[in-house]
Amino acid sequence: MSATAPPSAAVGTRGTDPAKRAAIRRAIGAGSIGNFVEQFDYGLYGYMAPVMAPAFFPESDQTVAVLSTYAIIAIACLFRPLGGTLVGRWGDRVGRRKTLLWTIVFMGVATTLIGLLPTYQQIGIAAPLLLLLLRVVQGMVSGGEYVGAVAFIVEWAEPERRAYYTSYASNSCFVGILAGAGTAALTSWAIQGPALESWGWRIPFLLALPLSAVGIWLRRHIEESPEFVRATADGTHVVKAPVREALRSQWRPILVFCGISIMVAILSYSWVTFYPEYLTGTLGLPRWMGLVSNAISIAVLIPMLPLAGKLSDRIGRKPMLIAGAIACIVLVPLAFRVGEAGTFGAAVASQLIYIVPEFFLTGIVTVCAAELFATRTRFSASAIAYNSSFSIFMGITPFVAALLVNTFDTIYAVWAYLAAAAVMALVVVSAFMTETYRSRLGADKFAR
Repeated sequence: MSATAPPSAAVGTRGTDPAKRAAIRRAIGAGSIGNFVEQFDYGLYGYMAPVMAPAFFPESDQTVAVLSTYAIIAIACLFRPLGGTLVGRWGDRVGRRKTLLWTIVFMGVATTLIGLLPTYQQIGIAAPLLLLLLRVVQGMVSGGEYVGAVAFIVEWAEPERRAYYTSYASNSCFVGILAGAGTAALTSWAIQGPALESWGWRIPFLLALPLSAVGIWLRRHIEESPEFVRATADGTHVVKAPVREALRSQWRPILVFCGISIMVAILSYSWVTFYPEYLTGTLGLPRWMGLVSNAISIAVLIPMLPLAGKLSDRIGRKPMLIAGAIACIVLVPLAFRVGEAGTFGAAVASQLIYIVPEFFLTGIVTVCAAELFATRTRFSASAIAYNSSFSIFMGITPFVAALLVNTFDTIYAVWAYLAAAAVMALVVVSAFMTETYRSRLGADKFAR
C-alpha cells in the first residue's frame, strides 16, 4: 500500500499546483483545530484550577481543594482509553473525517457547560460531581481526537514530509495551551479578588463554543484522507473489529509507543500545568508572572517545532527521540535550579531551558503515533497506545508533581519522576523501536 496520495488528492509540496497545496492546508487546519480546542480547555483548566477550587470544594483547606481540582483531571483522563477505543473503532470503520466532526462537537459543548456549572455553596457535593462528569465526557472524546487528527494529517502527507506536516498538529496543541494561558492571565489581571473566584473564571470556558463552531465548519469542508479512501475503496479492507485486530497484530508497536510517550507526557504537563503554579504558590511570584513566563516559553517553542519536523524528516525519528530523552535527564534539573532564583527573568530562563527536550520530542512522538501502525487499524491502535500511556500520565502528572513537592519539599522529586521515564524511553527506543521515517504507511514495521 502506497503512502502517497493519488494524483487527484496528493499532498502539496514544492512544484505542485495550487489546488494540491490548498488541499493539504485544509487538512492541516481541519485536523489541528480540535487539538487547539482540547488543549485550550486543558491549559485553561490547569491554570485556573487554584481559582476554581473554592467554587467546587469546601474552603477549609485550600491545598486540599487545589489537589482535588487537579485530581478531577487525573480521574477524567483514566476514561480516555475507553473513549479512545470507542472513537478509534468508529474512525477505522466509518472514516476519519466523520469521526473528527463529532468529537469537536462534544468537546466544545462540555467545555462550555463547565463555565455554567453551579457552585458547591449552591448545590453541595453535586457541584464537583457535575464537574467530574463533564471532564469525563471530555476525556472520553479527547481520547480519540488527537490521534485521529494526527492520522488524518499523516494520511494526507508525502512520506518525506510527514514530521513537518504533523508538527502543525503539535503546534495547535501548544497554541491552544498558549491561548489558555493568555486568556487565564488576562482574566486574572482584568478581574481580581472575589469577583474572579465568584464569576470571572467562567468567562474563558464560554469561549469554547465559538471556537468549536469554527472547527465544525472546517471539518465539514474537507474530504476524507486519500490513504483511508484507498485502503477501503472496495470495502474489503474495512476491519469489522479494529480494536481486537489492533491488539492482536499491533501489540508490539503499541508497547513501544507507550514506552516513549510516558516520558513526553510527564515532561510536557509538569511544565505547562504544574510549573506555573509552583512558581506562584511555592516561589512566591505573582500569578500573572507565572502565567506570562510560561506563555513566553510556549511562544518560543511554537516556531521551533516545524524546524524539528524538518530535521526529523532528514535524519529520522530515533536520533531525535534519543537526544530528547538525554536532554530530559540533563537539562530539566538545570531548568529547576535556574527557576529557584524566584524572579520573573529566572522563571522565563528556566522554561527556555526546559523547552530544549520538548524540541526533540514533542512533534516526533506525534508523527510516530501514526507511522507505527498500519492503515486499517491506525485509529484504533494509536488510540489504545496514546491513551494507555500519554493521556493517563498527562492527567496524573500535575497531581503527582504537586504531591511529590508537598511530600519531599523539593521540585527535584519531579525531575526524578521524569528521569525514570526518560531512562525507560532510552531503552525502548534503542532496543525495540524500528525506524519509521519515509516508510510506507501500510507496511508492518515490526514484522519478523
